[in-house]
Order: sequence, then structure tokens, then C-alpha cells
Amino acid sequence: MFTKLKLITLSLCLFTVQALAADKATEDKIKKLIASMSIEEKVGQMTQLDVREVSVTGPEGVAVVKAEKLKKIIHKYKAGSILNAAGQPMNIEQWGSLISAIQDEALSTEHQIPILYGIDSIHGVTYTAGSTLFPHNIGLAASLDLELSNQIAKVTAMETRASGIRWNFDPVLDIGRQPLWSRFEETFGEDPYIVEQMAVGMVKAYEQDGLDKPTAVASTMKHFVGYSAPDNGKDRTPATISDKDLWEYYLPQFQAAVDAGSSTIMINSASINGVPVHASKHLLQDVLRDKMGFKGLIVTDWEDIIRLHTRHRIAATPREAVKIAIDAGIDMSMVPNEMSFFEHLTDLVKSGEISEQRINESVAIILRLKFELGLFDNPYPEQEAIANFGKKQYQDLALESARATMTLLKNETLSKASASILPLTKNDKVLIAGPGANNLGPLHGSWSYSWQGSNEERYPESTLTLVEAFQAEVGADNVTSFAFTGYDNLANYDTDGLAKAAENVDYIVLALGEGAYAESPGALDDLTLDKNQIELAKAAALTGKPVILVLLQGRPRIVKEIEPAMKAILLAYRPGSKGAEAIVDTLYGKHNPSGVLPFSYPQFTGDHSTYDRNFLTNVQQLNVSGVSFNGHKPQWKFGFGLSYSNFTYSKLSLNKSTYSADDKISVSVQIKNTGDKAGEHAVQLFLSDLYASESPDFKRLKRFSKVKLKPGQSKTVKFELTTKDLSFVNSALERVVEDGEFKIAVGDLTKNFNYKK
Repeated sequence: MFTKLKLITLSLCLFTVQALAADKATEDKIKKLIASMSIEEKVGQMTQLDVREVSVTGPEGVAVVKAEKLKKIIHKYKAGSILNAAGQPMNIEQWGSLISAIQDEALSTEHQIPILYGIDSIHGVTYTAGSTLFPHNIGLAASLDLELSNQIAKVTAMETRASGIRWNFDPVLDIGRQPLWSRFEETFGEDPYIVEQMAVGMVKAYEQDGLDKPTAVASTMKHFVGYSAPDNGKDRTPATISDKDLWEYYLPQFQAAVDAGSSTIMINSASINGVPVHASKHLLQDVLRDKMGFKGLIVTDWEDIIRLHTRHRIAATPREAVKIAIDAGIDMSMVPNEMSFFEHLTDLVKSGEISEQRINESVAIILRLKFELGLFDNPYPEQEAIANFGKKQYQDLALESARATMTLLKNETLSKASASILPLTKNDKVLIAGPGANNLGPLHGSWSYSWQGSNEERYPESTLTLVEAFQAEVGADNVTSFAFTGYDNLANYDTDGLAKAAENVDYIVLALGEGAYAESPGALDDLTLDKNQIELAKAAALTGKPVILVLLQGRPRIVKEIEPAMKAILLAYRPGSKGAEAIVDTLYGKHNPSGVLPFSYPQFTGDHSTYDRNFLTNVQQLNVSGVSFNGHKPQWKFGFGLSYSNFTYSKLSLNKSTYSADDKISVSVQIKNTGDKAGEHAVQLFLSDLYASESPDFKRLKRFSKVKLKPGQSKTVKFELTTKDLSFVNSALERVVEDGEFKIAVGDLTKNFNYKK
């Protein structure tokens, strides 16, 4: 045994020595390369361009390299990186041709530095035909299934790499606390802990095999920081966030992803407290580099350096904008469609306004990433990676994950003596209606074979609409469709036509919500469903047939006016390529829903308070008449979700009643399925600091676990917390734990305990 232990120790030491030697060899190569590069070549490495700058649209509508354009970009402007931003999705062979042509030209230069190609693969590979598209992050958060999200990230990494691309602009670490924001669907919701747990798992899934392996890609934490909290809800607009809130809610998930080893980070396009983040040396250097310890690549978002001049107006000229951004700490500029960045930065270095040593730092980071990704060894699409593309099990995973997101918000009975309306039976006659019923965009949302996701013709023929999924499940004879192609097609809102179509059915399934959109085109002033959809829902209810509302949307659209008339409501989010099947499986009981809301679902646009601060929004005005005014009351609370089973909690216990600094807080609770169907349930543990020197959060989610139970089955679930979980960030920006009383809540059970240093 001792000999075996010595051999293991010796092997580990040898591996460490070899790794250190390899790292030193790489660093030596980087230093030698930088020493031999011209200023123009160094600035070129910091320049990222849109693929349309080196290509034209070919006869099949896909990008084809234009030799003259590519030569100019590579040889004159020395570009080091290219990204994909728009255009027709390409198959694996077309991607191979494009990437190979680009790398051929890059390797024809003196230093043979390969191109680093980046892409937004947010819920699967956006621009590759035949790729697997999974639920958007907002739905994954509802699943509370970390293993599932990790598997999705791994498949996304493999299919991205199979496309010849080794840098993915994901995961999104923006916290979804402003539902008007048009990128809400890309977030993991309003809770920092869920965001942190999902993001860390995805970073590891993307990178942990080793960046040079054909199953990995470089991840990108984005968008650092506060991007998702615009004051007016519009994309890329200013946010007002206190330093205290920044450290409490917006930075912890980035710190966790940095600690997990994420290679790159993309910066918030907007400003915080009047300072554009791309210009903030405090955030990029003092916070990100010095305090958080990030050593990887800092990349801008689209056009964000020149916008310091054109939008933020803190730079009198584009040249000054470049200087400000580079001084702040930017390593690479997503330019992406003109060459002023290259020209200005080159001039700034040659004039001595920016030191060559400063750009050497960024170039070293960029070259290091290229070495780590194996691009210097082989920059071309790898056969091992291509072999991982389009496997059947990926579609199975897409269905499993779509099912896991399904969140049942309402399920009424038709009478006191009857069972709940759901699940349906296959003998029921069903009318399918609404703008989401016969269109694929609402199922997928943004970054789905196109930037906006609204190009219906780009989806694979195998992808089913909701109507087609119903027909496949119960037969065309049991399904009547009153749904038309085109989300804005006025035929979808013909209330008289709907009433006539409903005459001979038992139920109406109404698919409402939002069409597909991405970024600014999805801007809203009001979260309320548009008038046409409201009137359609009212007309459906007036038929007297029970209405089942299916919501296909990337953010909470307000349904307060129509909710009382709906007999059942299923929130499907953006469920992806197998979303229609997952919805049908849920409505017919093949899948028992277990999703829970990862955000507080508001009743009013102006009241989108988050669950952790709810008690502070309740205004209680007590006077002689005893009048009391209660504030925030969501349509549905954070963490809410129904099941076809019933679950009860008992035996909540703690290992101690008083804890001190180094203690572990062990929590145990028993959960039982008291229903007649097997089901999965999300056990959520909340913690409340009852009194503190500064107003504490009402409660915070600290742990969660998914539990599968058969009818009548019980299981004991155990959680372990540390005293760090009791901490908060005070006004001095210190994370502190104070003596006092705390409360644990799991389900309908609570338990109090004390902390004393």
C-alpha cells in the first residue's frame, strides 16, 4: 500500500513538473514572438472584426471568403480575431471551408499567428445548420437542475468546436432583475445564487477537458458588470447601482466564474452611475484584475469603444475613445466593421501616448489563449470534433431539458367534484390557437439559427410547431388548429373565427407570449401582453370552453387581466428545438412538471421588486383609523411551481441552535410524495437574517436540490451551509457576519437559530 501511494505521489509530481515545463516553454514562445512583432502586428492581435469584412454571400446564401478582402484584413491590418454576428446558418462542411480559408491566409504571414474565431452559442450553436438548440437560460434556471445545464454546455462546446470555432461568448452572468430588459431570457433569473451555480457548472463544462481538446471551448463571462439593470429597461442604457449592491448581487457570480477558470470576459456596453464600464479603470483594473484576480482576456462588446465618443460622449474624438478604453484595461476591441481602432491605436503607441509595454500585456494574453486552445498546433477544424456533431442523444437531451423547464402556474378544477383540468386525456378534442402555436420563433427566441431567431425558414424541417406536436401525439382527428404562420399575422387574432373553430372541441389551448427577438429590437415600455392577445384570450374564455394558456416568452409578460378566466397556465419560456414536444408531454401527463419560477412574476410593469427585498416594498401607514397599505404583490412568487403530485415537508432540523465562526450548519428535512403520480420536486432552502445593523434581505435562496419521488415515497434531504452564507456586504463594502438570530425556511417549515462570534 505504501509503495502504491509513493508511485501515485511520484506520478503527480512528475505531471506537475511537466506542466510547469510546458507553461514555461509557452511563455518563452510568447515573449520571443512579441519581441519580433511590429506595433501594427501587435495592434492587429487586439482587433476583432465581423466575418462579413472578409467574406461575401455565396450562391447558397452563406458566407464565402473573398480572397481580396481577406488578404487586406490579414496582411494590411494584421487582424487577430474574427467573430460571427449574422447571416445564414452554415453546415459543418461550409464552416470547415470558411475557417480553413481564413487560417490558410493567417498562416501565410511572417509569424504564422492563427485567427481566434468567436461566436455567440447561447443555448446551442446559433449559426450552424443542424445544431441542437436547447432551452434558453431563463428556462434552465427554472429547472434548478445543475447536471442538466452542465450537459447542455458540454454539447454546445462540442458542436461549437465541430464548427471549427474555439471561443464561445457564453455563459451570461447578468442577473435578471429588470424584466423589461430585452435580454432577460439569456439570464438565469433574479437570484445571485442560482446564477452563480449555473454559471460555474457551465464554465467547467466548456473548459475543464483542457482548451486544446476537441471537446472544449474558451468560455466568456458576460457582461461585466451591471448590464442587465438598465434604469429604463432598454438595452445598453445607463444603470444606477450602488457599490454595496454591486458587491452583494452583481459581482459574486463573476468571482465564482473567475475562480472556476473562465478564460475570457466581455464588458457591459452601458454605464454605471454615469461611468461607461469600457472606460472604468476602477472596475476593469482595481476590481476585476486586482481584487477578483482575473488574468484572462478582456474583450469589448459590439462597437463599444467608438461609442465612448458617439454615445457616451466622454471622448471628443474616436482616437481619444481608443486611448480611454486601452488605458482602462481593454485587451481586444470587437470593432467590428471598420479599421479606425487599428489606425488610432497604432498612432497612439507610435506617438508614445500609450506605451508599447501596455499593448504587449494584452497581446501576451491573446497569444496565450491561442496557444492554450491549440491553435498554433492546428488551427483547422478537427476531425475528432466533427465526429461529435449532431448525435441523437443531443436531441434526447434537448427534450429532457425542455421538459425540465416547464413551470405550471395554475391548474384549476372544472367543478368541486372533478379533478384538475390537467393533465388532458388523448380522447379530448382540443383546439390549438394563438400566435405561438404555429410558429417556431416563439419556441426558440434569440440566437436561434439567426441573431433574432425570427427567421422561420432557417429552422430544420424536423422541428415541430405546437400544432404539429399535438397532432403527432393524439392524432389529427383530435386536434383543430386555428393558428397561422407569422407571429404578426392578423388571422391569429380573429376572435369570431376562434369562436367558430371552438364549437366542437372540449378544450382550447392558447399559445400566447412573445415572438422571437434579440437585444434592442425586443425593447418594451410595458410588460402587459399586447391588446390583440388580451382580446383573443377573452374571446376564448367567452366560448365557455376551458382555456389552457401556454406562455412562450423570454420574460414575464403581464397577464393580470386574463388570468382569472384561464383554467390552467403553463409557462414554457423559450424551450428550444424539442419545446413543442415537451409542452405536449406536460399537458398530457407524460411529463410531470417540476419547474419553479426563477423570478418574481409581476402584476404591473412598474412593480418588479425581487423576492429578496419584498418586505422593504411594503408600506405600512398606521394612523388613528388603522389604515394599512401593502405594496409588492407578485402574480406568482419567486420559486413557485405546481406539480401533478403533492409534496409535503416534515422533520426540519438543525445540528445546533447556536453557531460560531467556523461551524458548519447542517440542515435536514424530509419530503414525501403524497400524490398518486411519480414526480420531481425542487427543494429550496431560504435563509433570513432577522435583524442587522443595515436593512437585511427579506430572505435569500442558499441551497436547492431536485428530488425524484414515487407515490408515497419519502426522502430525507440534507444541506450544509457555512457561516459565510450568513454574511452580507455593508456600506463599507466589507462582507460581514453579525451576531443575531437567523431563520431557515424549507417549504412551509421554518427553524430559527443564533450566531455568536
